[in-house]
Amino acid sequence: MQPLVQEIQPAELDPQNQDFQIIDVREIPEIAAGKIENAYPMPLASIPMRLSEFSSDKKIIMVCRSGARSAQACMFLQQKGFDNVYNLRGGMIGWVRAEKPLTAG
Repeated sequence: MQPLVQEIQPAELDPQNQDFQIIDVREIPEIAAGKIENAYPMPLASIPMRLSEFSSDKKIIMVCRSGARSAQACMFLQQKGFDNVYNLRGGMIGWVRAEKPLTAG
């Protein structure tokens, strides 16, 4: 049985909030087209080797294009004992639809 993935709505995500660690799991060329301010690039395949970079005292917000890859990342981190992970609902598509700002990648 797979764990449930907690989600956060684009309207709830403030990139300036220091309580959030925003991780963008898209590939670098995708990120170059635009990203959420303060989002840290970490392509999905690199996550298993970079577990030490995740904060245990902040909400970890995982982001991808549509929310599918970031949901996988959330499930992986949950299996590794993180309970503070959230998937950005709708990914970057949802972010843009909510008319939230992008910064250069």
